[in-house]
Amino acid sequence: MTIQTVAAAAGAVALSSSVRTQYVEDYLEAAMMARIYDQFAAPIGRPMEELKRGSSVQVEFLSDMTPGVTAISEVVDITPQALRDAVATLTPTSRAEALQTSELLLIQAYTNYGSQMYKAVGKNLMENCEILARNAATQGSNFRRGGTTGVSARSSVDAGTSGHRADDILFSSVAGRLESLKVPGFPGVTSGVSWGALTHPFVYGDIRQGGNVVSVAQYSRPEIILNSELGSLGNFRLIVSPWAKVFGTAGAANTNPVATTLNTAVNALATTMNVASAVQLGSYILGQPLWVLPTVETGNTHQPRAEMVRYAGFTASTITIVGEGANGGFRFPHSAGDAVRNADSVYTIVFGGPQSLAKVFATEIGEFGQIVGPKRDGVVDQFITLGNKWYGGYTILAQNRILRVEVSTQAEA
Repeated sequence: MTIQTVAAAAGAVALSSSVRTQYVEDYLEAAMMARIYDQFAAPIGRPMEELKRGSSVQVEFLSDMTPGVTAISEVVDITPQALRDAVATLTPTSRAEALQTSELLLIQAYTNYGSQMYKAVGKNLMENCEILARNAATQGSNFRRGGTTGVSARSSVDAGTSGHRADDILFSSVAGRLESLKVPGFPGVTSGVSWGALTHPFVYGDIRQGGNVVSVAQYSRPEIILNSELGSLGNFRLIVSPWAKVFGTAGAANTNPVATTLNTAVNALATTMNVASAVQLGSYILGQPLWVLPTVETGNTHQPRAEMVRYAGFTASTITIVGEGANGGFRFPHSAGDAVRNADSVYTIVFGGPQSLAKVFATEIGEFGQIVGPKRDGVVDQFITLGNKWYGGYTILAQNRILRVEVSTQAEA
């Protein structure tokens, strides 16, 4: 356990900028993330409390009967059919994280660190569960790569190729595919069936500014372009979120390639990073993306600490960045040796309905987990701990109920 203290000590991390010293700075709150992939999941089976230790939830499937093509005989009885069955399983897991601080820090801190602990732990709990749902939704075997022009390998998805981007023609093709697979949709639709299409704002921008969408905007609905009011497309309700899964730098090489590594570790909120070589950045355009990640996500092993930052300049081997952290720096810490790359990223669109994913959770802890604490510890109760925990799991029970499309975006061209 790392103890947050006033001053650095063995096994401690100082929070010097939040203590009333010569610095007077307000603590900046990070926005609460939204649970987006969870809306594709439906609870199944029994509560985890009813399962035997170490067991999984099992779901059985039965085949349909074969259509009859023979008239009824007057002398011979019919032959009964036999159904086939199949089984899918969901193996639950668990997640837990915590913060621990010293009593002295809470006494001396100028900022309301005690209150911020709750928000940080709550946000972490939401993200821990959402990552499990996101991984399940984006690791299925029912997928296609590229927009109207398909490619076989993720590494071939190219930001500079318009046919690799999303447009309304892609959505029409996907609608036919989901209809033919008879994917369950969302209720309450007046005509036909409707599904969700979850994607990143960059992909949404490509859809809104291309193909027949522009023609519709020009002649009848200018608000699509002027007010970004494209809420649906064909059979799909658009769900746009910056938390949508992106395979950072997993696509085609950039025309000005940057491929180096961190020379030293980077702390969360740092605004610079020291790299093995910054020579490649000499011709790279300011404001363009750089990804820092342990390894490129070429397959289904995802890196939750992968993050994109914007290149803001360099001196010698030190790169200045603008990131998603509360202060404009890094969100996460990164280890020495982590990759620093600028190859094209591969963005996802997840198409599905309310039964595309399945989830199980411990009802005693709750569907979205539980905050634990604050607890006091130590001989004189000098430590305060606040944590979160969750028991459950997500999976795709039937691969034909969800479709992942991997595309590039003009934003990186």
